[in-house]
Amino acid sequence: MQRKAVVLYSSGLDSTTCMAIAQAEGFTPFAISFSYGQRHSFELSVARQNATRIGAAEHLVVDFDLRLMGGSALTADIAVPKDGIGSDIPVTYVPARNTIFLSFALGWAEVLGAADIFIGVNALDYSGYPDCRPEYIQAYEKMANLATRAGVEGTSAFKIHAPLINMSKADIIRRGMELGVNYGLTHSCYDPTEEGISCGQCDSCRLRLKGFVEAGLVDPLKYVV
Repeated sequence: MQRKAVVLYSSGLDSTTCMAIAQAEGFTPFAISFSYGQRHSFELSVARQNATRIGAAEHLVVDFDLRLMGGSALTADIAVPKDGIGSDIPVTYVPARNTIFLSFALGWAEVLGAADIFIGVNALDYSGYPDCRPEYIQAYEKMANLATRAGVEGTSAFKIHAPLINMSKADIIRRGMELGVNYGLTHSCYDPTEEGISCGQCDSCRLRLKGFVEAGLVDPLKYVV
């Protein structure tokens, strides 16, 4: 019998590859997505269309609103940067987002009887987010085993899997292609058109396009520029 794993799934390149890796490692994926007031909510429509199509046993969408706090170009009236990737933490960083996401995933995992959670964070080709670093994942895993009934009673030892953490975007794409990922069913843009066409200039688009070029492949998505 396959083990269950909760997979954080946004419909993006990384999370989709992460789900394929979970499957390849023998897990049955239970996909969890978030409607948190993000300006790029088109990703949710893509996630809803494709989660079970690409292998999730179930797909849960958690609805809450981080626009109440703002503080990010993704949740407030702040322009999404289009001038290239800088060295500082960008305004597209959403305060505490991965901590919130992982908390929901942890709760669902405990209910499902799953000890494994997969998240597609990456510490190499990323935009400088502090909650994408290996030390953050290690700290969260330790907390998960201290703060849950399953962890305290010893019925589960939670493991946070971050299989992409030390991979370049090109390597992530190559691994996805090996696993049969259809990147035409993904969406990465922070500022798409109303029709869902990627802008081609935000950090997420730039990293994605750079990865495809370095992998020697053509991105199947359409871009404004």
